Amino acid sequence: MSKQEKNSANSRTLRSKAEERLKENKKSSDMSVAESDVKKLLHELQVHQIELEMQNDELVKANEAAETALRKYTMLYDFAPMGYFTLEPDGSICELNFTGAEMIGDKRISLVGANFKLFISEASKPEFDKFFKRIYSSNSRESCTVKLGQDNKPLRLVYMEGIVLSGDTQCLLSVIDVSSFKY
Repeated sequence: MSKQEKNSANSRTLRSKAEERLKENKKSSDMSVAESDVKKLLHELQVHQIELEMQNDELVKANEAAETALRKYTMLYDFAPMGYFTLEPDGSICELNFTGAEMIGDKRISLVGANFKLFISEASKPEFDKFFKRIYSSNSRESCTVKLGQDNKPLRLVYMEGIVLSGDTQCLLSVIDVSSFKY
């Protein structure tokens, strides 16, 4: 006999014993249920039902508020005018928004898992490497200016700020295209 069958058999045995004991208790105490007891019980059940309906209404409102906030912050993240990236310590991309994908010149879904360093121009890689090390060693916001570009795509000058929050291993990186800025 399997463990599940034993548990089921034990449950049936326990139930039948409980029913027998209830019958004995009813016989010994000769309890008659008064009409007032039934009314009190019905009243309590109705009050409890209304409480549950009120709690359900509150949960529905809270869920709607959470969905509204999620839509708002998803729009804010995905369509921000600057690129947002979440990077692993090895430089691989965990998350990015649409602007970040456009800056790199590829679709967002194909960039997840790719190494961000592949999109830094050869001339800017030493600067980026120093910046990336500072982020992880200082635990404070760091910044740098580098050029993004690869595979004969035009280079674009970008300003980056990054931070690693304490207790986390991922780097939050914001990237602004400053190619068209006049200095």
